[in-house]
Amino acid sequence: MGFFSWKTQDTDRSICNQFSDRKPFPVIMTDNKGNQWSEDNYEGYGIFGGKDYYELLDEMNGGTGDRKAGIDREFTPRKFPNPTIYPSLSECGKYYNGEQPESCEDQGYFYDDDDDDESEDEDKLEDPPFGDILWDKNDTDPAGGHGPSSHI
Repeated sequence: MGFFSWKTQDTDRSICNQFSDRKPFPVIMTDNKGNQWSEDNYEGYGIFGGKDYYELLDEMNGGTGDRKAGIDREFTPRKFPNPTIYPSLSECGKYYNGEQPESCEDQGYFYDDDDDDESEDEDKLEDPPFGDILWDKNDTDPAGGHGPSSHI
């Protein structure tokens, strides 16, 4: 089972959950009527300040607050005849005119150890740690390792 997470619409920060290695921060969910729910310790299941994001999504689009219908609308909006309006997720509490918050590919938990909220330099390639060493991929050490890292 995975987690549900998004990026904040004002700061583009991943909304990490309390089980991750990152410290949770306050996030405010805002609907199209100005109602707000603040969450300081997100658990990863779409609940902000006691309000379910998917139930709110369904309500904002004319539904009864059905979580499953909200999940369907989130992940398959083309199934619905009218354009979908979304709750906003931010640190400042602003409503972003029904724009869909961007999903967090890390699910608010599965961060790469090298990920850094402040600077993500994914395009930068580092030199290999072994310089110009050539090695035979079939070369093994007694412990069963392969390649140059098995000899370090």
